Amino acid sequence: MSTTSNEAISAQVPEERLPATLPQLQAALRKTTEYLARELAQPTDRAPAWSDIEWRTARAVVTIHGVSGLLAAQLRWEGPRGWRPFLAEQRALIAARQPRLRGFLEELDRAARSRGLALVALKGAALHALGVYSPGERPMADIDLLCDPEQAESAAEVLAGLGLRAGPATWKHREFAAPAETAGVVSLGESATGPVKVELHARLREILPLRPVDVTAAAWPGSPHPGLNDYGTSEGLMLHMLLHASGAISGRTLRLLHLVDLSRLARRMDARAWEALFESVRGTPDPDLWWAYPPLLLTERYFGGVPQGVLERLAAACRWPLRRAFSRRTLTDVSISHLWVSAFPGIEWARSLPEMAAYAVRRFSPSAETRALRQAFAESQPLVSGGEWSRTSQRRRIVRWLLARQPRQETLHPLRASLLGEDL
Repeated sequence: MSTTSNEAISAQVPEERLPATLPQLQAALRKTTEYLARELAQPTDRAPAWSDIEWRTARAVVTIHGVSGLLAAQLRWEGPRGWRPFLAEQRALIAARQPRLRGFLEELDRAARSRGLALVALKGAALHALGVYSPGERPMADIDLLCDPEQAESAAEVLAGLGLRAGPATWKHREFAAPAETAGVVSLGESATGPVKVELHARLREILPLRPVDVTAAAWPGSPHPGLNDYGTSEGLMLHMLLHASGAISGRTLRLLHLVDLSRLARRMDARAWEALFESVRGTPDPDLWWAYPPLLLTERYFGGVPQGVLERLAAACRWPLRRAFSRRTLTDVSISHLWVSAFPGIEWARSLPEMAAYAVRRFSPSAETRALRQAFAESQPLVSGGEWSRTSQRRRIVRWLLARQPRQETLHPLRASLLGEDL
């Protein structure tokens, strides 16, 4: 079954023409997201009794959470006629893309060596190199790299020499991708032929929600060599994956794949490795890893593998409002399966009342940098940037927050494509 759909057309379909109301779609998102998460952890033998809309929602869910390849390998039931072929095709597309990414990384390694440039291959590239995933299981939409801040321009020149064009730059990273005219048409789900994209980091940090947490020192190798390097230590990889997940949770953009990553890494760690994780942040502004509690709690809740002593130690360092919030939060609540735009996402991560107030003020009156980045994203990704919402003034956004719920386009976009696409 082909997954190609008229996505550019379906993305413009008004909400009133969708086959369900937005509250009904949120209910379907929650139902299917939580069910599929449990199936990844503990597969059952019987398919769920879902409606047609729920099955279509589930197709969007596996896409936005990046777990189609995993489900293709692990599910024991068939579902409707087109469900398993969709998952199998997605797994095949993931597997077909991986040699291309490996080839690019080999080219990058050679080019970096010739320039005396040290780079660290991050996240998905590192997980694949360690054999954490089998071919076809974990998608990689882009490649994340870490460079020394003083070599950032050299790294940009190397990427340009490999045919990538510089895109938007944020406080977090600088984007590089193939020119738009070679990018091709994107369909619902994975792509084997989509352009290689790179996110170049000079620091590894997240802002939670205003104060930066930085783990660069733990990730950077002690004696880097020209070319591609591994993380400095295995705990450096875990630390970075935890921080990345924390940033996603605070912005309600977590993916189920993030929890799978953490679960598989956690099961490779013994007591000595966990202690090394805590030791790696000693002497930093956040030496108690308070921010790691929410992602590890969710990982344990859905997949297990996190020692109880580790969770207790992290909980003791975590402020009560954040700890209380995550005593009942689900994957849906903090992920792209949460359909609604949040007025103050991640405010519970603030570490004091003044910081909470400052964050609220920042949300009401975003900085010039935030407004510029919002505009750049709207221009570079018009189908998923929010359409009219992305061009709405902050004053009108606030009025909408107060009067009605606004759907997130990054959630609604794949939902439209699936709901109005081919039958399952």
